[in-house]
Amino acid sequence: QMQLVESGGGLVQPGGSLRLSCSTSGFTLDYGIGWFRQAPGKEREGVSCISKNDQSTEYRDSVKGRFIISRDSAKNTVYLQMNSLEPEDTAVYYCGFTRNIGWCQLRAYEYTGWGQGTQVTVSS
Repeated sequence: QMQLVESGGGLVQPGGSLRLSCSTSGFTLDYGIGWFRQAPGKEREGVSCISKNDQSTEYRDSVKGRFIISRDSAKNTVYLQMNSLEPEDTAVYYCGFTRNIGWCQLRAYEYTGWGQGTQVTVSS
């Protein structure tokens, strides 16, 4: 089963930073990757994605200028660098992969291989 593993979450104060990692074993992460998050009582929402060939990235408006998605193929890992964190960023963060090629989209139904998620809590 092709499944991803998320890590790097934690408790951080407002204005702080975290770097999330999305990795796997057993297959090469040569796919488009999307980061999504889900807060209690809310639907899962797209945060950022990177296309299969790293030709495109997308961000939801509320994280533009604060979050950066990147890929390290040598480590078979996709990262989400989160800066200037706000309490509204508190959620469980998940990554998924898509077999779609071309420009990536933040549509959860296009992704699969979700892991257990990693909790991000932004609080003073």
